[in-house]
Amino acid sequence: MTHVIVGAGPAGIRAAQTLAEHGIKPIVLDENPTWGGQIYRQQPQNFKRTAKDLYGLEAAKAVRIHNTMAQILGKVDYRPSSLVWGAEAGHLDVLRDGKNERIRFDKLIIATGTTDRILPFPGWTLPGIYTLGGAQVALKFQGCGIGRHVVFAGCGPLLYLVAYQYARAGAKVEAVLDTSGPFTKMAGLARMVLQPAVLAKGIYYAGWLRANGVPVYEGTRVIRAIGGACVEKIVWRDGSRERETVCDAIGFGYALRSETQLADLLGCTFSFHALERAYLPDCDSAGRSSVPGIYLAGDGVCIQGADAAEWTGELAALALLSDSDSHLNIDRRRMKKLGRKLAGATLFRRGLERAFPFPKDWASTAPDDLIICRCEEITAGQLRKAVTACGALELNRLKALTRVGMGRCQGRMCGASASEILAQATAQPIGKVGRLRSQAPIKPIPFSMACVDKG
Repeated sequence: MTHVIVGAGPAGIRAAQTLAEHGIKPIVLDENPTWGGQIYRQQPQNFKRTAKDLYGLEAAKAVRIHNTMAQILGKVDYRPSSLVWGAEAGHLDVLRDGKNERIRFDKLIIATGTTDRILPFPGWTLPGIYTLGGAQVALKFQGCGIGRHVVFAGCGPLLYLVAYQYARAGAKVEAVLDTSGPFTKMAGLARMVLQPAVLAKGIYYAGWLRANGVPVYEGTRVIRAIGGACVEKIVWRDGSRERETVCDAIGFGYALRSETQLADLLGCTFSFHALERAYLPDCDSAGRSSVPGIYLAGDGVCIQGADAAEWTGELAALALLSDSDSHLNIDRRRMKKLGRKLAGATLFRRGLERAFPFPKDWASTAPDDLIICRCEEITAGQLRKAVTACGALELNRLKALTRVGMGRCQGRMCGASASEILAQATAQPIGKVGRLRSQAPIKPIPFSMACVDKG
């Protein structure tokens, strides 16, 4: 029987460790060259920065998770730089070293993590503008900043973390533009105190930035970016005032969204989750999906942070073991304990959402000439026209009429904003417009792979 884990971040590593401890040697596929995921991404071998320099307050956790994987390498079939780009019942299509491989599985744990949630603004396609996650990858993995004078904008804990990491690395952070306000943060505090250590880190990042002269503005709105060959300034609103900040790079994002394409291709059922403003694959408290033999773990199930990702990875592996062999000695008490921890993480996550609310009025302020889908250069006005002229009420109908979500990113970047525009244009709740159906390849692959033989 073949067991496969997709993803070698905190969830995937804990799942692999748990299976290995029970005598199972899983195949671990990860598109990155080294394990750790985005949160604990490792630097290239020729770089010599310390763990503290790389991960700050998370250094001890990063070292621990790295060491865990290093200790079980002989007990797992670890395959880095392996992009899973397609899937169907019992098989995965994997691109590695320029070649495609079809990997059969009997049991599968999907731990694919997240990507940035994007809400575009005029000028967002200028050179020098990155997502928060992209800015973090540049710093951690490539040892460089996205610019010399950087502005970070958006909302969510990642905004403050990346700004802190850049400032500590020596970049000039010209401003942090937070769309959430001080009163919303107070509203979420009651639930966030359930994880005091995590809350304390967030308070520390924001406090450190202010104490070290980084201007932090709350309750803001990005108006546009201005530039030519590169971004030159960002225009933003602070209450009723319109202001400008000169910069040569911008990192922006509005929290994160789960990577769910593989679960979709494999036939898992989905339901709308108001907390995430997104459709997520259905699963029980232990990560069992609606498809037998497929388990879900980490932020690809629900975004709750690195600690919770580890717990879900272990729990999904224990559920897999429990379903596979009734004679295995599964620690049921451990499963219950993990479940209780995750319940607490869920309450904390709700507190975060109150503290850093999604800007629900974004779509109503997006101008018609704003590019929503940069792959196909589809504007907000074109999406709205498809609603008024053709009666598009559902996201896949909108996709068929406009090609939104048909480009290289397959809707991973534009899907969230297209949904918001459609909901606003049709006066529907966001949960009623549907979701983009996933299609292989879920991420860009070489053109030579387009006609791969699936026989």
